[in-house]
Amino acid sequence: MRSGRGGTLAPERATALLARPQLAPDVTLHEPIAEDAPWVVQRGAQQYIRVGSDMVRLLQAIDGERGHPDLVAELGPPWTEQAVGEAVESLSRMRLLEDGLPHKRSSTWFKFVPPLTFQLTVVKPDRMLGRLAPLLRLFANRAGAVLAAVLALGGLLALASQAPVVKESLGAPLPLGILLGVSGASVLGTALHEMGHGAVLTHHGGRPSRMGVMLFYLTPAFFCDVSDGWRLPERRQRVQVALAGIVTQLVIAGSAGLASLAAGEGGLRDGMLVFAVSTYLTSLLNLLPFVKLDGYIALMTHLDISHLRDRTMADARRFLARILFGGRYEKELPGLWWSVPFGLACMLFPLYLIGLAATLWLDLLQGMGIFGATLVLVAVGYLGYRAWAGGRRLVREARTGGAGIGRICATALLAAATAGAALTMVSVPYTVAGGYVLEDGRASLVLSDSADLEAVTPGAEVTLYRRGMVTRTETGTGTVERGRAEESTVPLSAFVPVREGDSLSVPALVLPMAVTGTAPAEAIGTARVAAGTRSLGTWLYLSYIAPATR
Repeated sequence: MRSGRGGTLAPERATALLARPQLAPDVTLHEPIAEDAPWVVQRGAQQYIRVGSDMVRLLQAIDGERGHPDLVAELGPPWTEQAVGEAVESLSRMRLLEDGLPHKRSSTWFKFVPPLTFQLTVVKPDRMLGRLAPLLRLFANRAGAVLAAVLALGGLLALASQAPVVKESLGAPLPLGILLGVSGASVLGTALHEMGHGAVLTHHGGRPSRMGVMLFYLTPAFFCDVSDGWRLPERRQRVQVALAGIVTQLVIAGSAGLASLAAGEGGLRDGMLVFAVSTYLTSLLNLLPFVKLDGYIALMTHLDISHLRDRTMADARRFLARILFGGRYEKELPGLWWSVPFGLACMLFPLYLIGLAATLWLDLLQGMGIFGATLVLVAVGYLGYRAWAGGRRLVREARTGGAGIGRICATALLAAATAGAALTMVSVPYTVAGGYVLEDGRASLVLSDSADLEAVTPGAEVTLYRRGMVTRTETGTGTVERGRAEESTVPLSAFVPVREGDSLSVPALVLPMAVTGTAPAEAIGTARVAAGTRSLGTWLYLSYIAPATR
């Protein structure tokens, strides 16, 4: 008997435990919370399993004292010794039974959720939301739904009517005070998003267990654990719990968009527009079902298929294993025709999210010098680990399906050769991120201490940008002039898009530069130096690994 917590028991002891089964210490049997609600078995803090009435009777009867014949006598039909034995084996595989090994108490305050989510519990929100239940009932009706729709759609119309202003706001630096305000509003909006999940769960009679902060694919966020929603009697209620956060954010975004119409010109309006657009985009991202976000939970709940993502990814791995290695495989979800393409999307979409995060944050992180470059390196290392783990799972699926070791090795060698050829033969443009400063008729290119100085050669073309919080606009071009790089201090806004950054200095490397054509209207901005092309492997190394070693 092998335990999921690690360790192995002697066969005699394992057999004795299965002969007189007992629930594990971290397993709880929950009674229905309503007349037509299911019984639910909870393991640990988050795993919930719905069970039928016959299984409930078995779970209530196993106490570590009764053997299988005694359980049959206690339970009666339809239970037989064979049925009890099969059920006990199944419960053991699900780690619901006492396994005789030391139990490591898992932390309820910190949790790591693969592939790249770290959760820190801050508060247990059930009592607070329980006190707010009367207020929630005022909005949990058709009138509340209509009001939410009016605000969400009205905000979109407000943004559309100000399209040129929205474009300008997204591509321009914000005043530091407004930037801090947008950041604070985003934090508050995300917290209210999570409170929305907990509020709707509370309204339907459930209890949210944890609420806190997390890093989700390198992005700070909040979370609210509403796993107790599996105890709700109606599928419709569980879908409402899953979508409550998105609805909350749409209302917040719409309210900000409508409020921007009355804000007048200036930084306040720009901040409102940036906040509204980013909140709408966050809501859209939350609807995507390929990662464990609200859209996925809603889809899983609507289909009433537990662990939908894991099971479709298992089908996708088996599909790939059959094509690459041969063998025979059974589908986890044979009745779901789209399980393989959905599973493939679930496997690839996290990589897209990480790539998107890298696109948005890479220049900013590398502008922070060795600290930011180290963060990038850690993320790349973890991504490589996840890729290695995924490859191992694929090979295990192939071996389980009966694939021959010779074909597995041949396919692996072919894949390695193909990857090696791509890394060495495919060329991609290589650029170096930095900033520029125009002062007293003289132009300077500024680079962080982690930048690839060797790639910045005299005559290299430089593209100058005005960078906003979301987009950037090309404002001019230049060329690197001859001269040695000098250590100096430059305005922070050369790396970070804040207006007050002009008066805040940070250390940097400064090189002479000549502006070609008309000089940009902004004296300070970001820049990218064209450094030719590199092989794909070299480009990956120079972009993501080398900055942390300079």
